[in-house]
Amino acid sequence: MTTTAAAPAPASQRLEHFPVSFFATVMGTAGLAIAWHKAHLVLGAPVVVGEAILYLATALFAVLLLLYAAKWLRHPGAVMQEARHPVRINFFASISIGLLLLAIGWSGGEPGFARALWAAGTLLHLAFTLMAMSSWIHHSHYEIKHANPAWFIPVVGNIIVPLVGVRFAPLELSWFFFSIGIVFWPVLLSIILYRLFFHPALPERLTPTLFILLAPPAVGCLAWMALTGQVDAFARILFYCSLFLLLLLGVGAMRFLRAPFYLSSWAYSFPLAAVTIVTLAMAEALHADVLRALAAALLGLVSIVVAALVARTVVAAMRGEICVPE
Repeated sequence: MTTTAAAPAPASQRLEHFPVSFFATVMGTAGLAIAWHKAHLVLGAPVVVGEAILYLATALFAVLLLLYAAKWLRHPGAVMQEARHPVRINFFASISIGLLLLAIGWSGGEPGFARALWAAGTLLHLAFTLMAMSSWIHHSHYEIKHANPAWFIPVVGNIIVPLVGVRFAPLELSWFFFSIGIVFWPVLLSIILYRLFFHPALPERLTPTLFILLAPPAVGCLAWMALTGQVDAFARILFYCSLFLLLLLGVGAMRFLRAPFYLSSWAYSFPLAAVTIVTLAMAEALHADVLRALAAALLGLVSIVVAALVARTVVAAMRGEICVPE
């Protein structure tokens, strides 16, 4: 998954090593589509941009789902190996989060299709949350060195459910999923910060996952606004927490820019999109020109980041450096 791979893997072996973390590309592209759609409503950005990206994200998800289903059928042992891996197990939830984000993207123009995506994503995400948390509790192979921000994906991803769940299902169901994510977010945050502060640094290929720290407060703010219909003190706390974390990560920007490309580099994309979306939402709710300007800058940034990630992924794929044994 890095551009420094020694030799391309034979095509016959690619499917066996097709990683579930590839679905993070859907999270990034769908998040960007939602950001552009929100920018159309708040900043007057061209609507066609968001629509085009949404179609691409949907097609990408369909292709990846077919490939991973084929892997499941032909190499079930490889899928089980990922499910038992202390890091990769968390990326199964990127499949369900992809469905939920696509549901948000299609909710305006195709509500029936969006409702089906949301229902599938919600049920699947609950299953992946239970799978991950059961693994953490009942297995003995976890060590503190395994803790990393990717652990947020299965648990805190529940916060995404209410974003359109308030329209598609009884309100209490959205509160149920929001409660899971918002309660376990500080628990996992404490574990991960302890690991970052007092233990060796993350492996180089996991460094981009630090950006996942942005997602819980950003998405949490959006979910809280969807559930309560207002911008209150708690919404502001979550929003400004996400902005602070963005500043904190920005201090080390050169470190991220110098890092080699890995498939895990897609961890930059969705969190940046989430911060962009919540900034647009807050700018709209508070009628704040400063936040509008910030949102426009963030939209440009996340668009550049996703475009760069797409280019790097295509180059790595052409060189046979993706879907190879680690």
